[in-house]
Amino acid sequence: MSSTEKRVLTGNEAIATGFYEAGGMVAASYPGSPTVEILEKLKEYDEVYSEFSTNEKVAVEVAIGASFYGVRSMATMKHVGVNIAADPLMTFTLTPTNGGFLLVTGDDPGLASSQNEQDNRVLGKFAHMGILDPSDSQEAKDFTKIGLELSEKFEMPMMLRITSRLCHGRGIVTLNERTEIEPREFNRNKEKFCMIPPGSREAQFFVKDRLEKLEKYAYDMEINKLEIKEGTDTLIITSGLVYYNLKEVDPNASIWKLGMVYPISEKKAKEITSKFKKVIVIEEMTPFIENELKLMGIECEGKKYFEFTGELDIQDIENGLYEAGILSNKKEYVKRFVETVSRPPLFCTGCPHRPTFDILKKSKAKIVVGDIGCYSLAALFPFEQSNSIISMGASIGMSKGMRKAMSMTKKEEPLVAVIGDGTFFHSGLPSFINLLHQKEDNENITIIVLDNRTTAMTGGQHNGSSGLYNGRDDMKVGIKTLLDSMGFDRVKEINQYEYKTTKKLIDEEIAYEGLSIIVVNGPCALRYKLENPYFYVDPEICISCRSCIKTNCPPLKMIKYEGIEKLKSSIDKDMCVGCSVCAQVCPVNAIKSSATLNKDGENIGD
Repeated sequence: MSSTEKRVLTGNEAIATGFYEAGGMVAASYPGSPTVEILEKLKEYDEVYSEFSTNEKVAVEVAIGASFYGVRSMATMKHVGVNIAADPLMTFTLTPTNGGFLLVTGDDPGLASSQNEQDNRVLGKFAHMGILDPSDSQEAKDFTKIGLELSEKFEMPMMLRITSRLCHGRGIVTLNERTEIEPREFNRNKEKFCMIPPGSREAQFFVKDRLEKLEKYAYDMEINKLEIKEGTDTLIITSGLVYYNLKEVDPNASIWKLGMVYPISEKKAKEITSKFKKVIVIEEMTPFIENELKLMGIECEGKKYFEFTGELDIQDIENGLYEAGILSNKKEYVKRFVETVSRPPLFCTGCPHRPTFDILKKSKAKIVVGDIGCYSLAALFPFEQSNSIISMGASIGMSKGMRKAMSMTKKEEPLVAVIGDGTFFHSGLPSFINLLHQKEDNENITIIVLDNRTTAMTGGQHNGSSGLYNGRDDMKVGIKTLLDSMGFDRVKEINQYEYKTTKKLIDEEIAYEGLSIIVVNGPCALRYKLENPYFYVDPEICISCRSCIKTNCPPLKMIKYEGIEKLKSSIDKDMCVGCSVCAQVCPVNAIKSSATLNKDGENIGD
């Protein structure tokens, strides 16, 4: 590959390319937006072993093991995934790395696809890691390589923090040949790698020493760039994608763009800022850089003028700089788009979760504890069947705590919890085992495991049971079999596309005074390309009751048929995948399968 070859890559693709070029050998992840495509890209390289692990904790442990053995490794995840990985990570950061180790965190300013907006620069500092913050795809690739090099040079894990817009945004990237890195010999020094006292006590001083060395090294780092503008006494300090939005504004100010946001060289920071009367920090989310500078005794302002939440676009920066007195006027922006009808997110056509939540809406369940996955959409209109959503796997532990509270306060009503199959394997298993601890026979809890045998919301990656649906996946753990072996005595399994049978079972289990688990299965229509003969509506039979419409399937709508006064339901045959749920809920059998039509569209019978 020529060093002059250029390609347009997303930030995610650039990180994968950088890891490959740097001689990376082992990469692990758990799929979560915005970082999913990093591992998808790495699958293209035979020289790299890559896997979607069971959860982020396992992914970090796989990468740690590879690093200990002396090869360059990487773990990638969305920002909340670092919470899951924190247990091994916080102790791993006390040990020296052997092969370079890089943790990629996809932060999500503005919560485009997340349940919170945490700033993992704070976690990176808490874990005593160096933190790199790229601004474009080229830097995403370059900083991946730099991070691995710094990890080996200072024997410390490094964090590459990237945000959603940069993960998915595209830029021109120069490609290079892969550099093969000879694995380092595994270090069998127990005091350095067995983190129990007294070794871990000594490690505290090692961590302090290497951070101080990295800070001194940061003084001359080329990725921290100072751009001087003559005739100004204002300095703006920034990092990441915000830098390019700031450049679009082009204020009368010098700019110090940080490539490594932690640690910041105190000596360099004081040298640079002392030459300016006013120092402004522009960064998304928490005042991380601002606080670091203030801890050094450097006077600066930032969040006084810029929002603490969401992305900072050009208009936000202009408004903030105007308030700070850096800009003498601000532009009036005119909307350049047409307002459209609001379109809430929907379950995909033929999604197997739809009938289950339609059934729950009609059931006697007043409390449904939700979880993270495609089925989180059930909290929204029209189903509105999740009363709480916190984190991966939390629905099971929360339902136990809620049930105990209900029992202690003499409140008796059905309690339902839902969890997806991917989440079941990710973090649900410990909570399921905990359900058996001090279980009371008369405590009414119904748990529904939604098994579509894929990690659907992030693009259809495998999970522990995917291999039961296709031969390409090597993980074939049956959820019901596993729950039976744990000791649960009431576990039932059903095809959730069989609407009436599923409704009868769910109603029975909700009424049951005790703990019951229902595994409702059905293939993800998108992942497994569900495509049966489409269904159609006979408007002469349809009574306009809207029972089918209430299932919220995208191909369904009410239309005006020629010669018929009332609106009747209809199905877009190009969207329909033939799941048959609409036909099953129709009370008058007005919805029929196209399998009964001949080539001329005439009904030839059932």
